[in-house]
Amino acid sequence: MDFIYEENRIWLKDINGNLVAEVTFPNVSADVVTINHTFVDDSLRGQGIAGKLLEAVVDTLKTENKKAYSTCSYASTWFKKHPEYDYLHLEY
Repeated sequence: MDFIYEENRIWLKDINGNLVAEVTFPNVSADVVTINHTFVDDSLRGQGIAGKLLEAVVDTLKTENKKAYSTCSYASTWFKKHPEYDYLHLEY
């Protein structure tokens, strides 16, 4: 999967260049972000793409030595199912 990495955004485009999946995580402070949006196009649903996006965010957080709040319901649920990343996830 060839995700495109931008500051505070990881996304995927189809062969026509259309957005088909993304996760956004704007900065709250120098070392904290808020995962506020996860999107997967209907054409990719059920393939684990959203989970792969969250794994990419986790890798980014570790690399950048950051932690995350999640206001996105998918991200909140994902972190609950992956307690091994509790050290990266902050609760409101």
